[in-house]
Amino acid sequence: MKKIRLTMAQALVRFLDQQYVEVDGEEIKFVTGIFAIFGHGNVLGLGQALEQDSGKLIVHQGRNEQGMAHAATGYAKQKLRQQIYACTSSVGPGAANMLTAAATATANRIPLLLLPGDVFASRQPDPVLQQIEQSYDLSISTNDAFRTVSKYWDRIVRPEQLMTACISAMRVLTDPAETGAVTLSLPQDVQGEAYDYPEYFFQKRVHRIDRQPVTVGALADALALIKGKRKPLIVCGGGAKYSQSGLALQQFAERYGIPFAETQAGKGTLTSEHKLNLGGIGETGTLAANQLAKEADLIIGVGTRYTDFTSSSKWIFQNPDVSFLNINVNRFDAFKLDAVHVIADAREGLQALDKGLLGSDFHAAWGHQIADVREELIAETKRVYQVDYSGEDFIPEINDHLDRKAVYAEFEKLTGSLLTQSRVLGTLNSSFDKDAVIVAAAGSLPGDLQRIWRTTDTNGYHVEYGYSCMGYEVNAALGVKMAEPEREVYALVGDGSFMMLHSELVTSIQEHQKINVVLLDNMTNGCINNLQMEHGMDSFNTEFRFRADSTSKLDGGFVPINFAKIAEGYGCKTYSVTTIEELHEALADAKCQKVSTLIDIKVLPKTMIHKYFSWWRVGGAMVSEKESVDKVAQMLRENIDKAREY
Repeated sequence: MKKIRLTMAQALVRFLDQQYVEVDGEEIKFVTGIFAIFGHGNVLGLGQALEQDSGKLIVHQGRNEQGMAHAATGYAKQKLRQQIYACTSSVGPGAANMLTAAATATANRIPLLLLPGDVFASRQPDPVLQQIEQSYDLSISTNDAFRTVSKYWDRIVRPEQLMTACISAMRVLTDPAETGAVTLSLPQDVQGEAYDYPEYFFQKRVHRIDRQPVTVGALADALALIKGKRKPLIVCGGGAKYSQSGLALQQFAERYGIPFAETQAGKGTLTSEHKLNLGGIGETGTLAANQLAKEADLIIGVGTRYTDFTSSSKWIFQNPDVSFLNINVNRFDAFKLDAVHVIADAREGLQALDKGLLGSDFHAAWGHQIADVREELIAETKRVYQVDYSGEDFIPEINDHLDRKAVYAEFEKLTGSLLTQSRVLGTLNSSFDKDAVIVAAAGSLPGDLQRIWRTTDTNGYHVEYGYSCMGYEVNAALGVKMAEPEREVYALVGDGSFMMLHSELVTSIQEHQKINVVLLDNMTNGCINNLQMEHGMDSFNTEFRFRADSTSKLDGGFVPINFAKIAEGYGCKTYSVTTIEELHEALADAKCQKVSTLIDIKVLPKTMIHKYFSWWRVGGAMVSEKESVDKVAQMLRENIDKAREY
């Protein structure tokens, strides 16, 4: 047996460079490269290995460990989970910074390989710099925190352990049912230790991402259920997009007259113009999907996790005879809502149902309702896209008890802007190229986008809402651009999320990977401000305001920020926008730029889009000194009684 003497880190790099996947007969290099921030826990081990011979792996320099891991997640998501970037950090705080990104990837079922440095396996120099050193268990390090947010976790304390760990890592990363974050902790001494590895460990490996077929029994159960129903509704989840089942969905839906609604991850599997597409469903759903969801007697979930936003906390499906049929490669997700479950690839499942119903007289009995609610949706979209501030008596879409007259006067004085958020989104939607990609994740924007954004191309809607991670947007946009450099990429982000994290904006400039940051600034964490006021509270610590004096609350004036100046300092081409005319000019010019851009748009608070016929269960106070809070608590109890219990 021929052997090769390498350090553990050198062996890891050589192994990763030889991993491929096969999807529908096409062979694809699986690991494109590595994002790295080097420190004492990885620079002399993995860093040395990459300097010596990185093979075909591209090494990128990150700015923040969480940010670069979000970029890697954005890349893998845009590549439909068929290619990945790995991420390496130093020990301690560098590793801990990646925890949020690991949770984001796992919640969204996106493959993410993390290679954090670790403390010495030998323990001889303990406690080393950045070691937490738990006295009750000396084997624990910061990296143990990754166990809770990883789909596979390992610590390589001997160089020969790398081999079985790498095989297991690839098993999980290439499994559509079980993928997510994979963490291989690399003690800094072991990274540099030598071992005689067998040559066959470094052979080219092709991991086939097979399409799991439908079993005969499951298909029979599913067909029997469908044939006994009159008003089925499909919920198109992320699994439908990742399995590239758009054509199968279209054929099945059209043949049997079944409308479909979209989750955040599933949106864009088919464009918004399709005659059976009702748009988003649930708490951030459209008025079209949510109307029919309450009548549907069968919900066919295709590749969805049924988060509380999708199901309105299991409240939206109110037909007393409603049943559930779930097509999913993941057994855990397929069993949700006590459904008849088809454990299969989304495309395979839809094609099997289509074929199984051929020759029957089954056709959904929705009649003209689908066209009617779509017509309402289109009219509502046009309406909110044209909402303008109309003077002191203006009533915004979010009509709560905020002192709008005073707030709007202050906002105009500071910014010179009276733009509404919905009008801005309408302008963006009509201005972007057909094949542009939008990226979003948190705040009010994902809700607005799912309710009224009209998709015009497949895989052009990239919204992370499995974890709704503030700070994902700008950083993931870099990954999206790296995945599809020929498309214009727009990160749609609020001021709160931008301030949370935008580190890889600098990396986009360094790498000549142009992204466009469209920043909507209302000087508030507006989504949560709406939530607290809707539930009986006053505005409390969600607006960005100065503290008037040392004893007061944060109830002074707004804190104005010139985000364009910040991005200009990084080297971006920037624009400050306070009118629709300025927005049109900025968008046109940004499209011509070769460097990353940022458009700083000042938008009035409360001008995002309200919800349609939905309810969301949140943890409210059951006792309060305010009558308004007590009233909401009573409404909460009443709605819980209307929701499914499991």
